[in-house]
Amino acid sequence: MTARDGAAPPAHGVSALHPVAAADLLPFPWATTTKPYGTALVELARARPDVIALGADLTRQTETDLVRDELPRQFVNVGMAEQNLMGVASGLARAGRCVFVHTFGVFATRRPFEQVAMQIAYPRLDVKIVGFMPGLSSPGGPSHQAVDDVALMRALPNMTVVDVADATEVRQAVALLAEREGPCYLRLKRGEVPVLFGAAHRLAVPAAQWLFEGGEVTVLASGMLVATAVRAAQVLSDAGLPVSVLNVPTLEPIDRDAVLAAARRSAAVVTAENHAVAGGLGTAVAEVLAEAGAGTPLRRVGIRDGYAQASSAPWLFRRHGLDVNAVVAAAWSAAGRRGDPPTAADVPVETGRYAPV
Repeated sequence: MTARDGAAPPAHGVSALHPVAAADLLPFPWATTTKPYGTALVELARARPDVIALGADLTRQTETDLVRDELPRQFVNVGMAEQNLMGVASGLARAGRCVFVHTFGVFATRRPFEQVAMQIAYPRLDVKIVGFMPGLSSPGGPSHQAVDDVALMRALPNMTVVDVADATEVRQAVALLAEREGPCYLRLKRGEVPVLFGAAHRLAVPAAQWLFEGGEVTVLASGMLVATAVRAAQVLSDAGLPVSVLNVPTLEPIDRDAVLAAARRSAAVVTAENHAVAGGLGTAVAEVLAEAGAGTPLRRVGIRDGYAQASSAPWLFRRHGLDVNAVVAAAWSAAGRRGDPPTAADVPVETGRYAPV
């Protein structure tokens, strides 16, 4: 499945697709790494004394222990007081600092929304809010599952919203957002993070990027669902339905040109996100299509109305329709195929490797 020139043809039937070389997509199943964000943040803070990392008693869990241990003068733990956390970030930004704020996604958005809106977004301050454990990646139940964070942040004027797919994009996002003027919200997976892309891959904000082209249907995916969309494309290709895949890391402002290109090139489009279908990627794409008068059919894969449970991420992804088979079924239906959709076989994965549910 690699998009590198001269590489061996990929397995699982994806040779029927048209991989885009610039994406530098690596072979499945993917290797994993830990703390790509913390490592990149330390490198940035070491080079830029104006960078300061704030936390809310989740230092190890947000990888900011690396900054605390190496550059303690550029780290502050505010404690479990997220509203105050955003106020401190606002004050430091007004004093000329580039501030990175860290906690779980639900505590970075839902709890201090008023402070983010009035103290950070409204004055357009240079604060980068980093929310870990997006969507159903948390086993902690509804109180810890950030299923509406993108919707909340997209609604704020001046806010850039980014949902990266892998460790390569995580590392690049740190420097990119530090250079981007104004407030940003970055969603990050905790723990073992897959490495989908090689060194030649380049994250750009707000540009989307084609991973496969030439398909009958296009799947537009963000964050953790990018790997899922790639795997679904493999399954569908094996079943005779070539599918394009568009990686959409920036949800606000969304790459309108890429969305409309997907609509023009495809008989239908499918969105896939680790978020509620209301207010997230699916909504953003629907808005672009409607405003442009595009009649391309749309299917949305995401969390439907309702709260999830406290359970493992794989179980939650299957239970709430965020797995490979859900994307396969949506694309199969969107293409107008009759009969039951193909089913993704379980792929044995070695320790240190990653495969989507």
